[in-house]
Amino acid sequence: MSKKQPLVGIIMGSDSDWPTMKLAADICKKFNVPYEARVISAHRTPIDMTEYANEAHKRGLRVIIAGAGGAAHLPGMVASLTPLPVVGVPIESKALKGLDSLLSIVQMPAGVPVASVAIGGSKNAGLLAVEIIAQNDQKLQAKILKYKNEMAKDSRAKNKNLKHKTTTKKKTKKKVSKKVRRKTTSR
Repeated sequence: MSKKQPLVGIIMGSDSDWPTMKLAADICKKFNVPYEARVISAHRTPIDMTEYANEAHKRGLRVIIAGAGGAAHLPGMVASLTPLPVVGVPIESKALKGLDSLLSIVQMPAGVPVASVAIGGSKNAGLLAVEIIAQNDQKLQAKILKYKNEMAKDSRAKNKNLKHKTTTKKKTKKKVSKKVRRKTTSR
């Protein structure tokens, strides 16, 4: 948890969700965006969930990232109670590999929006939260652009490396095929 006033709330239904949700926290740390992380269950502690959602904006939070598995009611219930944007992270479940969680999060009724990322996609949830906060922060926008440029640079380097590998293999195959042709024509 950050020591500054948190801007992002990272909540989850159980501490077993932390390995997935930690990636959102890591992104917040990378961009120096203060966050808080809490276990708040829509089913086990509904009063705590209601209080959290009702008070989050009053405490200075700007975005809530809510991870949940199975029935995955946490993101939708929080979204119904807060004026803040809520990003839902479907947590992979044993029964349906997280598809149940994904569908619970994306199938919200009109008037209760929840943004959703991929199953287990809390890294993207963290990035989305940072981008939302960066709308009024040019320095943070510059950090995001730098991050995206670094990803592009890495991708281009991987492409160049792959081209080199495939070009080398093609040259090797051509040399072999010439040798084979010489042997077969000399017979």
